[in-house]
Amino acid sequence: MKKIILSLALALGVVTGIQAAGDGIAWDKAPNKTNDLAALQNGAKIFVNHCLNCHSAAFMRYNRLQDIGLTEQQIKDNLLFTTEKVGDTMKSNIDPKQAKEWFGATPPDLTLIARSRAGHNGTGADYLYTYMRTFYRDETKATGWNNLAFPNVGMPHVLWEMQGDRRPVFVSHEEHGHQVDVFKGWEQIKPGKMSSLEYDQAIGDLVGYLQWMAEPSQNTRVRIGVWVMLFLVIFTVIAWRLNAAFWKDIK
Repeated sequence: MKKIILSLALALGVVTGIQAAGDGIAWDKAPNKTNDLAALQNGAKIFVNHCLNCHSAAFMRYNRLQDIGLTEQQIKDNLLFTTEKVGDTMKSNIDPKQAKEWFGATPPDLTLIARSRAGHNGTGADYLYTYMRTFYRDETKATGWNNLAFPNVGMPHVLWEMQGDRRPVFVSHEEHGHQVDVFKGWEQIKPGKMSSLEYDQAIGDLVGYLQWMAEPSQNTRVRIGVWVMLFLVIFTVIAWRLNAAFWKDIK
């Protein structure tokens, strides 16, 4: 029994160590833009123009974008490639085998990515918001890029022209007898097309769209839920008064 308990403890320690090593930096809080139609539309544009080249969203159809205020003609004119139809699902044309050779792994489907990446550091949206803002140039990697939230990631920084080139700044200090590098900020090496604030806003729009895409009916569900709760409260009061009126003359 002692050997079994010791083995379980060692296994738990190994798993915990692996998780701690993969935690990376703390996640920033993502802005909530799932009710902002303009932000969702901009996020959809960024997603189609930059993410859909490699990643699919196979459980989302283009015509569902009408739920965020786009007309069918706007979808056709601005978000569809020439061979696609408005009723098609959002599928990438990249060859999965070639993608695995280039990046080391097949790019995942992003339909539910905002829900599947939640952890003890925050929500899936927090992770994505941090991840897309912490790329930096690393010539030792095959793609030329690395990421603080996902060290040694195989994905290149597809939005680097917007953000520019940056270098993370670390400060070393001693902790428990070991030298530890602590992230302190960024040094801009080459400016991008956007300022830091503009880029953060664009990533907020993209993450908001990914949140919406993971559950398009979530805002409707919340609104209906509020009305249902109000109805139940009012009905409870009415039932309570009816019950009192019915039993008032009975002792």
